[in-house]
Amino acid sequence: MISRRLLRIKVLQAAYAYFKSGTDSPGRSEKELFYSIQKTYELYLSIYLLLIEMARYARKRADLARSKLSPSYEDLHPNTRFSDNLLIRHLEDHELLNKLIKKHKISWVNYPELIRELYNQLIDSEMYSDYIDEGEVSRESDKKFVLQVLNELIINSLSLDQVLEERSIYWNDDLGFTARMAEKSLKKFSGNNACPVPVYSLFRDEEDRKFVKKLFRNIIIHHKEYEKLIDQHTRNWDVERIAFMDILIMELAIAEILENDSIPTRVSFNEYIEIAKYYSTEKSSHFINGILDKVIQQLKNENRIVKRGRGLIGE
Repeated sequence: MISRRLLRIKVLQAAYAYFKSGTDSPGRSEKELFYSIQKTYELYLSIYLLLIEMARYARKRADLARSKLSPSYEDLHPNTRFSDNLLIRHLEDHELLNKLIKKHKISWVNYPELIRELYNQLIDSEMYSDYIDEGEVSRESDKKFVLQVLNELIINSLSLDQVLEERSIYWNDDLGFTARMAEKSLKKFSGNNACPVPVYSLFRDEEDRKFVKKLFRNIIIHHKEYEKLIDQHTRNWDVERIAFMDILIMELAIAEILENDSIPTRVSFNEYIEIAKYYSTEKSSHFINGILDKVIQQLKNENRIVKRGRGLIGE
């Protein structure tokens, strides 16, 4: 499932695009928002397939080496530790994963150079040398190595970044988030095919889908109202000179706090401060922190923040 933080970021990006475009079609922008979330999910599935394709490439290389007219001893007896990695084999045989890859038409077939480059970088790495030199093959060592490949090679690949940018404008900044999703699943590999690693759905549940729709619609509907609320606490600032992204982050925080009665105010506040650190400067995040704190206090004084559920009433 796509995390709530990433869903918030997607709403932020969609709202920014909506207001900056000057369009008067929130329905179309909402469809674009959900399409961007779907594309992020496809990137999540693509990471699994990328690991699989690297192992398949290793097998093809080994087959070609064996078919030489005069193969060497190494050609005839290659180290198949990576190509036979237990976790990657598990992913190849994963029924649900294969169905989803087929359903979403996920493929790296048009990017053989990327697969080759990643594989060559892998076999030249110290982590690969340490891995193939290990004596005993085990589920844990194979899982540890795949997680290393994900976190040290795939996430840091400039070539992969370039390819993702070419393939979809919706994948900018998404690799780190989706890699964390994949990592969370891969860590649960037990070696038991009867208990496959979990492959998350697009949304955790229907509540997540409603959360996205509600947040986006409220920022569109109440934009002017939230803007005036922020303006009350920026008397010493020239609002025209405050970055629009900063204003939008604060408006989204206000929208979530006012319109979502099941999320603690402090959780919403902290989430948007973290998002501000990523999408604004360090100075901006401190500014947002201070203004939001004042806005929330005003809303509490006016009894406008209503929360329901265990531990939330009267927070």
